[in-house]
Amino acid sequence: MTTEIKAVEARRQELLGRLNAAESALRAGLHTHGLGQIARAHLERAMAHLAEAYIAINEINHARTVQRLVDDLVRVDQVVEDVRRRKFIHI
Repeated sequence: MTTEIKAVEARRQELLGRLNAAESALRAGLHTHGLGQIARAHLERAMAHLAEAYIAINEINHARTVQRLVDDLVRVDQVVEDVRRRKFIHI
């Protein structure tokens, strides 16, 4: 392994360590009681972006673009809201 490759790998590992630290901090934030729905939604969205960043670093050709991730998350939110609405109507 050349010195340049080792340096790139060391930076990649450092970045992964920072992502893990950020994930831990976000998870702790998600368990904080008294947060509003908007704050919780932002924390959950940040978690999704961290997960996608991890994929982008480790599996270069498998990561979604930021816009694709956002679009997918919006679709998931819509499905969840539709399910909630249907449950409410049938109660």
